[in-house]
Amino acid sequence: MRKSKKEIKDKIVIVELLNTCHIGRLGTIGKDGYPMVKPLNFAYHDGKIYFHTAKEGEKIEDIKRDKRVCFEVDLPIAYVKGNENPCRAEYLYRSVIIKGRAYIVEDRDEQIFALRCLMKKYQPEGGYGDFLEEKLQITGIVRIDIEEMVGKEDLGKDKLQEAVLKALEDKVQLPMVLNRE
Repeated sequence: MRKSKKEIKDKIVIVELLNTCHIGRLGTIGKDGYPMVKPLNFAYHDGKIYFHTAKEGEKIEDIKRDKRVCFEVDLPIAYVKGNENPCRAEYLYRSVIIKGRAYIVEDRDEQIFALRCLMKKYQPEGGYGDFLEEKLQITGIVRIDIEEMVGKEDLGKDKLQEAVLKALEDKVQLPMVLNRE
């Protein structure tokens, strides 16, 4: 990381970000050698990322060819207006970038576990019933074993940072628009 002062050193903050961000971006190496990025729903559990997918397609083919992947999530927190000076405009955020290896999950118990993790994240109140066998037959599950995980943030300075930290604590809807004083 170029600016170590922006690194999130508290793993609890990183895990919370993974547990609250709804969209992650999977980076794979395409068959033509170009990087490919796909947005997807995901769940984090105990050093692993899980997501569901079709059993065939570009993601699966890329993973079968090269298990090395990158995964990213970000939380846009606030846009700070550049009142009368565009160079003073900025975006405040938190993000996590993960490097790891992706594996197609074949074990039925782990597949069900991954799907339960996803449902717990996206429908925490429950009430979704059992997984239908015909859907399980056509649903692929991928697990990313995390090898490196780095969090980065820019929460602003002074009063901006105070406003951002309070907004995060109060769980206000993000992103916000802030003015410099």
